[in-house]
Amino acid sequence: MVTGKGYTDRTLTDAEARTILADALAAQLLDGQRVLLIVPDGTRSGPIDLMFRLLHDLLAERVAALDVLIALGTHQPMSDEAIQRRLGTTAEEMAGRYAAVRVFNHHWEDPATFRTLGVIPSAEIEHLSRGLLSMDVPVTVNKLVFDYDQLIVCGPVFPHEVVGFSGGNKYFFPGISGPDLLNFFHWLGALITNVGIIGVKDTAVRRVVDRAASLIPQERRAITFVVTADGTARLHGLHFGTPEEAWNSAADQSGQ
Repeated sequence: MVTGKGYTDRTLTDAEARTILADALAAQLLDGQRVLLIVPDGTRSGPIDLMFRLLHDLLAERVAALDVLIALGTHQPMSDEAIQRRLGTTAEEMAGRYAAVRVFNHHWEDPATFRTLGVIPSAEIEHLSRGLLSMDVPVTVNKLVFDYDQLIVCGPVFPHEVVGFSGGNKYFFPGISGPDLLNFFHWLGALITNVGIIGVKDTAVRRVVDRAASLIPQERRAITFVVTADGTARLHGLHFGTPEEAWNSAADQSGQ
């Protein structure tokens, strides 16, 4: 089930966002758990700062750990200053109020970063891609995820030129994935073409992304949101659930 709400004619207040997250998290078995929050870097707009503050307020006293991993894909690592802007904090706050929170960049360039989850076989790739490609695709992911009990991805959902709509499990693959699936992801999207994929929910790329994510053994949840596309990133919708369910709700709203 998805907890949340969204509007096309108005934005959500910070108080409404807090209520949505409080209700959603109250139903999760998180006490004493180690939680990893996976967020996009500065190339994705949205109130990551608000989400981080609310999650810390709601979870810090419940969980054994609350850390952050930046889903870079193949983007440049974020500096301490850039991370502070992303999370809406200061150096003093990171050394004080948020001192227990560890923040990691995804080191996609370092082979030691990854652990293999398995392989999506060629026959399944052929089925998922509707015959566009037929090849074995190794699935590797940042091995940090195995240090945690619960993984929460947090980010916006927009029309996207490679996967149809961004967000959801895309923050795992290619956000914190190894090179094989990352390169395959972009090649498959290129075969479909921008015109055939952007703003489409059910795409071959999304099917592969969701299949890869199903190999992750940890519990996965997602906070997906819909924001204005005018650069202000005002919050119009907030959805919590599994990455598949929360993404589906946000993509429906984003499509409007």
